[in-house]
Amino acid sequence: MSQVFKALSDPTRRRVLQLLQDGPMSAGELSDHFDVSKPTMSAHFAVLKEADLVHAEKAGKSVIYHLKLSVLEEALLGFVHSFGLGAEAPQPKKETAR
Repeated sequence: MSQVFKALSDPTRRRVLQLLQDGPMSAGELSDHFDVSKPTMSAHFAVLKEADLVHAEKAGKSVIYHLKLSVLEEALLGFVHSFGLGAEAPQPKKETAR
């Protein structure tokens, strides 16, 4: 889970994940949305792959990235549950007769 949050800590990587919500995109298509060098984008892609948030496949000379939404959902749910959030509301205590 810590690798997922490391990946999500950067606004560029969060934007990449947002772009991939619309469907798979090549590294070049994704890079066109950012004003950074190709090596910098490659480093961002590597962090996202390490966190298992994206899947990369070779298509000729291109690399196509796919969002792995289930991994993101699991990490976020795990985070929420670690704080006791999202659990069922506690039942009210029954008053005892005196």
